[in-house]
Amino acid sequence: MIRHPHDDAELLALVRRYVTPERRYLKLGGSLLRMRSPEYDRFMRDLCEDAGLITADEIVTLLEGGWRERRTAAWLVAVSRRTEFRERLGELLLASEVCCAGLAYCVALASFETARDADLLAAYLDRYLCRPDLAYDQTVVMGALLFIDLNLKSDQASRFLGPGGLWQQWLQEASHMQPNPDPNPFFLSLIRRLCAFVDECAEAR
Repeated sequence: MIRHPHDDAELLALVRRYVTPERRYLKLGGSLLRMRSPEYDRFMRDLCEDAGLITADEIVTLLEGGWRERRTAAWLVAVSRRTEFRERLGELLLASEVCCAGLAYCVALASFETARDADLLAAYLDRYLCRPDLAYDQTVVMGALLFIDLNLKSDQASRFLGPGGLWQQWLQEASHMQPNPDPNPFFLSLIRRLCAFVDECAEAR
């Protein structure tokens, strides 16, 4: 069951503390890559500070909320390198209960950069590349899996991308997608740049 701030005092307090100041939840994603100093520096400083202050219990609570809360929590998990939330983020990604949070889960898992993170991303693709009717997070998940593959010199993505594989089948049947079988140029680049931001935050903490 998803918790809602308007009838949950505990969650509302956390939303006001971590999620809504300066509309943080809207900036956590591709839009942060368009920021310039001094806004960029201030945004990073505040995010790093909150990543260090938020408790594990508070993260758990935010991850029970809606997309704004979950997106923010996933980024705080990534910046603070709290790999103990890996399985929970994988569960939330696979469940896809809310919109607009999938990219945040992918950034966190990609930034952890282990074989287990790749397994969680592959599990998502196994389920949702078989559902061309669902325009969820297939593209950013593939970008995250490719990112991990490149860094670990592994090859998890190849079974999806090969001729006749699930990726091509999904592209052909998903009416919202362009018939370009190569996910590398944009989505891999997006994940790489967002993970670079996470790394920069981690170094600044």
